[in-house]
Amino acid sequence: MKICNFRIPPAIAAAAVLAWGCADAQKRAAGFEEEFELSVGGKEFSAQVAVTDSEKARGLMFRDFLKEDGGMVFVYDSPQRASFWMKNTKIPLDLAFFTADGTLTEVKKLYPNNLDPVASSRDDITYCIEMNSGWFSKNGVYPPAKLDMRKLEAAIGARK
Repeated sequence: MKICNFRIPPAIAAAAVLAWGCADAQKRAAGFEEEFELSVGGKEFSAQVAVTDSEKARGLMFRDFLKEDGGMVFVYDSPQRASFWMKNTKIPLDLAFFTADGTLTEVKKLYPNNLDPVASSRDDITYCIEMNSGWFSKNGVYPPAKLDMRKLEAAIGARK
């Protein structure tokens, strides 16, 4: 390769092309499997962020294990009454409901493979978080604890 009367050795040209490709890759959206460091009520956890309808429908199905401080955040486009069931979900979970400003409104129990819907008592829910059963009480996280919205918005932005 020759640029401006200078010859660039092939190894340097290849490195430049590779670096350019890596920079471009960093601009791509994070995948569904990626975990983000988040916090609620000052307690840190890592979670996948489900933003598409298919990701929300899949949730934590077919998993045998969820790490101690691991979970999943479900993001809704507009406030609503949220409802979950545990089809093909083997792990007992806690389900937390949050308003658009990140306020925890309630935590409910979800039992493995239970097909009965578990719904929020309110219709202004924008985020839901599934964690291992007992995580919220073990960590002293009760309503009206707050999500760290700066971290959550960064994670959502990385997914889109």
